Amino acid sequence: MDAICKSPRKLSIVLVIFVLLSFSAQADTVTPALTLAKIYHEGIDVSQYWVSEKLDGVRAYWDGEKLMSREGNVFAAPEWFIENFPAYPLDGELWLGRNQFEQLVSIVRKQMPVESEWRNVRYMVFELPDETDTFTKRYSLLKQRLTQLNNPYLNVIKQYRLKDHAALMKNLEEVVQAGAEGLMLHRADAPYQTTRTDDLLKVKPYFDAEARVIAYLPGKGKYRNMMGALLVETEEGKRFKIGTGFSDAERENPPPIGSVVTYKYHGLTRKGVPRFASFLRVRNDIQE
Repeated sequence: MDAICKSPRKLSIVLVIFVLLSFSAQADTVTPALTLAKIYHEGIDVSQYWVSEKLDGVRAYWDGEKLMSREGNVFAAPEWFIENFPAYPLDGELWLGRNQFEQLVSIVRKQMPVESEWRNVRYMVFELPDETDTFTKRYSLLKQRLTQLNNPYLNVIKQYRLKDHAALMKNLEEVVQAGAEGLMLHRADAPYQTTRTDDLLKVKPYFDAEARVIAYLPGKGKYRNMMGALLVETEEGKRFKIGTGFSDAERENPPPIGSVVTYKYHGLTRKGVPRFASFLRVRNDIQE
C-alpha cells in the first residue's frame, strides 16, 4: 500500500478502479417503484374499497426474474420457491404467518438460504403493477393468472367488501383479536400508482410510521450503561425521542445510527410530534 501511495500514477489507477466498482455495485441495485399506503380515518367511504388483512410480513417485489425488497436488495430465495413465477411483475409480501415477523426476517435475509426454513414461507400477492386497469379488474386477473401457475408458494391475498366505517371497525376488532396486525384498503376504481396515495390505506388499532435514528440517549436507573431512548427524525424533519418498546437486548445493541425504525403512536401533539411513540422494529427492508 505504501508503494502505491508513493506513486501518483498507481494511486490514480486504484482510485479509478474503485469508482468504477462503486458505480457497478450501485447499478446492480434498482429500487422498485411501489404504491405506498396512507392511514385510514373515519369519513372515508369504505364501500369504495376492497378490504384485506394487513400481513406482518416483508414487502417484496417480483420483477419477472427475481424477488426484491423495497430498497432493491435481492432475496436469496431457493430456485424451487420461485419456480413457475411469472415473467411479469408482482407486488406483495413474503409471509410466514401471524406474529412471526422476526422469524421471517431471519429466514429471508440470509444470503445462503436454508431450504427447510423457506418451505414455510409464502409470497402473498396483492398487485399487478404493470396492469393499467382498475384494482377490481387487476384483482380478478391476478386470481385467474396465479391459479393457472399452480405454485403452492405463490398465493393471492383474499380481498372482500364492507359497507361502512362501523363494519370496518367490527372487522378490525375481529382480525386483531385473532392475531392479525390490521387491515388494508385498496380503492376499487384506482390504477396502480407508484407513490404514497389514498388509494391504498392501512387500518390499525394504532398509528405507525417510520423515522431515522440520529442519536442514542443514555439510560438511567435499571437502564444505566444501556441505551435509554433513540433520538429520531421523520422525513418532514420532526425530531423526538422513542424510549419504550425495547427489550433489554435491543437496549444493549440498539438499531444503528442512520437506520430506519418503525414506531407506533397515538395521534399527534399540537406541534405535530407523535404521542406516546413506542418502538416496533427496524424497518423490514433487507439492509445487508
